[in-house]
Amino acid sequence: MIRFVSILILFLFGSFVAMTQELKATVEINTDMIQGTNKDLFDALRESIDDYLNTTRFSQAQIAANERIECRLMLTVAEYADDHVKGELTIQSSRPVYNSTYSSTLLNIKDSKIEFDFRMGQPLVYNEMEAETNLNAILDYYAFLIMAVDFDSFSPRGGEPFYERLAALVQKAQSNGETGWRTFEDNRNRAAVLAAFTDVSTSPIRDLYYTYHRRGLDEMATSPDKGREAITQSLDQLIKVNDADPMSVALTIFRDTKLDELVNVYSKAPQTERESVAKILLKLFPTDSERINEIKNPSDPNNR
Repeated sequence: MIRFVSILILFLFGSFVAMTQELKATVEINTDMIQGTNKDLFDALRESIDDYLNTTRFSQAQIAANERIECRLMLTVAEYADDHVKGELTIQSSRPVYNSTYSSTLLNIKDSKIEFDFRMGQPLVYNEMEAETNLNAILDYYAFLIMAVDFDSFSPRGGEPFYERLAALVQKAQSNGETGWRTFEDNRNRAAVLAAFTDVSTSPIRDLYYTYHRRGLDEMATSPDKGREAITQSLDQLIKVNDADPMSVALTIFRDTKLDELVNVYSKAPQTERESVAKILLKLFPTDSERINEIKNPSDPNNR
C-alpha cells in the first residue's frame, strides 16, 4: 500500500494503526583516503549515525512500519585530526512504485561540505528545538529533505511541513558559522538545495516529483502509455525551473537522479515520443548527450 492509503486508514481507525520511525537507513563510512585510521572510532561513528537515523522519530508524520523510507548515506572521510572529521556525504533515497517490485530513486545528492566533531562514546541525541552538534544538524537536514521529497511524490506538495522544518534548521545552523550552510557560500550547498525546492521561481521541481511519480510511474503497471504521458508532462516543470535559473541545483539533482531511469521509461515508447523527450532533455543537459541519446535511439549499440 502506498502512503496515502495508510494515512486514510489511520484517519478511519486511529489507534489500530501502529506508527514508527520514518526512515529505514543504511549507513556506510569509507576511510580509504586517510592514514592510520582509527577503526574503532569510525565503527562507533557509523553505529551512532545508523542508530540515530533508524530510531529517531523526526516528526509526527503517519508512516506505517512497512512504509519506512528507504535511504542510504555514504560518508567518505577525507581528513581526520583532533576529533574533527572532513569529507563528503552521498545521500540517496527511493520509494516503491505502485503494483510493482520496482523502487524509484528520489534523491541522489553529494554534499562535499561535510565537517563535524566526533569523539568516541559521544551520543547523538535528537533535539527538536535545536540540533546539539553540527553532525546532528547535518543528519536532521537530510532526514527532513528525504521525507519532504518522498511526501511530495505521493501528494501535491505534500512535503510542505518538512520544508518548514528545513528552513528553521538552516536558519539556526547559519548563525553557528559552520561550513555548508551559508547562503552565498556556493550554489550547491545545503542552503542552496533548500532554496531550489522552496523559492517560488524554482519550486515547480516539487510539482514534477508528484506528477512524475504518482501520476506517472505509479500508473505504468496498468497503463504504460498513460504513465509515460504524465512523465513527459512533468518535464514541463523542469523547463520552468531552467527558465527561472539555468544554474539551479534542482536541475543537477534531477539529472543525477533520473536520467538513467528515463532511458528505461521510454525504451518501449514510440519513436516520435522518444525524440520529443530527448529534445527537451538535450536542451536542459547538453553535456549528457550520450545518455540522453539512449532515449532517442535505445536499440543503437553505439549509444549503450
